[in-house]
Amino acid sequence: MNNEMQRNRRTLLKACGAVAGSMMLPALLAPVPTASYAADRHAQPAQAEQDEFILRGGYVLTMDPALGEFPVGDVHVKGGAIVAVAARIDLPNVRIIDASRTIVMPGFVDTHQHMWTSLLRGSLRGDDPTFGYFPSKARAGAVMTPEDIYHSVRFGLAQNLMSGITTVHDFCHNVCSPAHAQADLQALEDLGVRARFSYGRFGEPSSQPMDWQDVERVRQTIVPKRPRLSLGVVVAPVTEKDGSMRASVLDDLSTSMAHAQAMQLPYTLHYGNLTHGIIDVMARHGWLNSNLLLVHPQGFTAAERQTLAASNVRISIAPAIELQYSTVRSGYTQFAEMEALHAQMGLSTDSSAASANANFFNEMRALLWAHKSRRDTNVKLTPRRLVELATIDGARTLNLADRTGSLSPGKRADIVLVRMDDLDIAPVFDPFNSLVYSAQPENVDTVIVDGRILRQGGRFLTFDVGEVVRDATRSAVRLRREAGLA
Repeated sequence: MNNEMQRNRRTLLKACGAVAGSMMLPALLAPVPTASYAADRHAQPAQAEQDEFILRGGYVLTMDPALGEFPVGDVHVKGGAIVAVAARIDLPNVRIIDASRTIVMPGFVDTHQHMWTSLLRGSLRGDDPTFGYFPSKARAGAVMTPEDIYHSVRFGLAQNLMSGITTVHDFCHNVCSPAHAQADLQALEDLGVRARFSYGRFGEPSSQPMDWQDVERVRQTIVPKRPRLSLGVVVAPVTEKDGSMRASVLDDLSTSMAHAQAMQLPYTLHYGNLTHGIIDVMARHGWLNSNLLLVHPQGFTAAERQTLAASNVRISIAPAIELQYSTVRSGYTQFAEMEALHAQMGLSTDSSAASANANFFNEMRALLWAHKSRRDTNVKLTPRRLVELATIDGARTLNLADRTGSLSPGKRADIVLVRMDDLDIAPVFDPFNSLVYSAQPENVDTVIVDGRILRQGGRFLTFDVGEVVRDATRSAVRLRREAGLA
């Protein structure tokens, strides 16, 4: 770990303690003590963040239909942006990075991941009634400190980057205090990813109200200083202590939607057993639009599917989790039905603790396997389409396609290089086919976010992996003891 990151980490832990100790104070709209280190972290020399270089001679998949593919091509990056993509780019005095024998492509876009649960991996036991995902995360979430959140999010992000995920929707439904939110946001900044942070109430479903004052604090004082970060909110029905839906769910939704719309923030909702019927409610009140991201396309009626597609609602599919956990409860993933209606969809990991990894190649494969097991649809799902869902359509689903998702000139340089000559992927003739059927995170050679090289030659350049693992393990051991996960 470099000296700057060590200073940030020490400041974070001190600030989190200060915020936690002052939670009862009014005026939460005022910046919390962490505002200073957020500003310090952002104020770095431009050269340290955004170099100029040409990626030379890779098999370039632009995911831009106007540009197509280049079996041998160059990508010019300057100031954190993609300047040009062509078969050959020759410029004087510009650094050349050898990309030959690699697939050069946009970074993956994960449309929904609960980063705060990442360090619970190893403590979960499938759908066990005591040690399964849902009871375990509820007990762990109740005793997680801001430091635990920081360690968990950083741990999960390192896994993401190793898998080629450069943009993540950090769906945080365990914001116990402003300090917990600040810790999550700092981890996103420190690891250098592009992210949407969706602020949620403590627990979900939840009996706790949303801290809308702190959402506004983040919107006003944090997001403007962090260009890789955008903000959203989690919309979750308020429940009674026994988990049943409150009769006043409409009042709660109305309050949440009024705040989200007033702040002009996108909002995300888990679809499942507790939310059946909510689509009609939201349609009647005009809450279905492109600002809504609905997670898990399972259990929809035919009429609901039509309503969602016509309203341009975004859909996040978590194929591996939906196969492992929720098919029995909620039904099969309705990708084919939503694809036939031209709905906007993207892929997601959901929780790297529950799925046991953050392997985004597995997410493409899991959707392919689930789709191929069906005999009741004529909708085709090709490797190219799966890579689209993992990149440009993920960006569209998060309304970030103006910034990322394709190697289009003018967009930010979020790029991954996947080696083609590794034992488990070679020989590569059709790169889309190889990415879906063969590739693994260990084939990801280089990861670039916003023009900054975070990983090269299979090695992280900006943080100490050993430290990340040790910190996450220390928090996980404590949580196993205090939350009764052992």
